[in-house]
Amino acid sequence: MHSVLHKAGSRGLADHGWLTSYHSFSFAQYYNPERMHFGALRVLNDDLVAPGRGFGKHPHDNMEIISIPLSGDLRHEDSMGNTTIIREGDVQAMSAGTGVAHSEKNDSTIAPVEFLQIWVFPKQRNIAPAYSQITLTPEDTSGQLSQIVSPSADEAGVTINQDAWFHLGNLSAGTTQDYHLRKAGNGVYAFLLEGDATVAGQELNKRDGLGLWETDSVSIAATTDVRILLMEVPMEIPR
Repeated sequence: MHSVLHKAGSRGLADHGWLTSYHSFSFAQYYNPERMHFGALRVLNDDLVAPGRGFGKHPHDNMEIISIPLSGDLRHEDSMGNTTIIREGDVQAMSAGTGVAHSEKNDSTIAPVEFLQIWVFPKQRNIAPAYSQITLTPEDTSGQLSQIVSPSADEAGVTINQDAWFHLGNLSAGTTQDYHLRKAGNGVYAFLLEGDATVAGQELNKRDGLGLWETDSVSIAATTDVRILLMEVPMEIPR
């Protein structure tokens, strides 16, 4: 097993006043040649958007974009005709493919919205754009790792154009879980949203990230009550 540790305090920070964004990987004006991506995982941004503000309409192509609200309400509109508000418990995926434009704005004028913006390199380029969304209940992630992203509409979670599987879980202090990778050659990036845990023998704290590869499984031991996101992705970037 190989690993790379990204402590929360080592992430890039962009403070635009209306937007505070922590970058686990190089993004926009934050550039670190040693943190360009983890396999097919290209972007992991931890965003806090002020009330009434947001990202105006902008284009994307050939990228898989996953949004996971952690608190607050995020209004999404896109050129595919989707208009929706995603909230904590929702997971949204958009395959940009040949090209799509979208906007993301805080739907509240009084409270901030916090969400994860995640980009994954696609398996195939220039596919038709696609959109999917799910809503989780608290029971879905309580004491277990719930699948929230997969490469097939026949599986649980939103669908993306990549051999990737994401799992989200809320684990109680003193409990353990083992995650078994779905595809040989993939790696998994663990991101601790809340709490303290030991993942594959490495102590992690809130917002720490740990990338693991050349392994078939990952052990998770919750020191405190934790919320954890596991992102299994191919380690080879499609060309």
